[in-house]
Amino acid sequence: MTDNLDKIKSVGIYVRVSTDAQDLEKQVEQLSNYADRHYPEATQSLYKDEGTGTDTERNGYKRLMDDLEQYDVVVVRSVSRVSRSISDLERTVDEFKENNTALVFMNEPIEFQPEDEDPYSRAMLQLLGVFAELEANMIQDRIKQSIETLQNNGFKWGRAPLGFSKNNGELIPENNLQQICAVLEMVDDDEMSQRKGAQRLDTSRTTIRRALEDEDRRQLYNLD
Repeated sequence: MTDNLDKIKSVGIYVRVSTDAQDLEKQVEQLSNYADRHYPEATQSLYKDEGTGTDTERNGYKRLMDDLEQYDVVVVRSVSRVSRSISDLERTVDEFKENNTALVFMNEPIEFQPEDEDPYSRAMLQLLGVFAELEANMIQDRIKQSIETLQNNGFKWGRAPLGFSKNNGELIPENNLQQICAVLEMVDDDEMSQRKGAQRLDTSRTTIRRALEDEDRRQLYNLD
């Protein structure tokens, strides 16, 4: 568990339920009690989302990620509450590291520190990295196929979209395209605001909106 407990002054708690059968308040109580035991001197702030399985709004999670730098630790019930894929988890961990915030999954249990030296956590991240690399290669293949399909259908781009350059009229993916796709996916899933996404990618909110709303661009960023 997190060292230097006296330095833990603020804890964020995130809960999410996706069906009527899940008890939101029970999760709140469990996580609050966990934080009381492990971080007795810290103040607690609650973020929560509740909806059906088809409800993709995650405004509580988006607010948490926007406020992340305010917290020393964030506690959630399980990996599935914040991540739906291997690369999604890796992106989440990176986001926490950038904000110098620890991430604790109560049920697994797994804890990721901003500068983690724990062999188990390092091994977990290394394993996740292997799968993330495989997933990245698959995404790149799908993006290349989308480019070929659009070009074969006679589609011509004006200015090169975010994350691409042009060579003799053909789109060429840039080295940071995977990062761009990851950020756009988080914005599209309401896990990051357009403002923060634009800041992360050093671009404008108009560019972010165009990437998300234009059907052809969505194919390029593997959002469909």
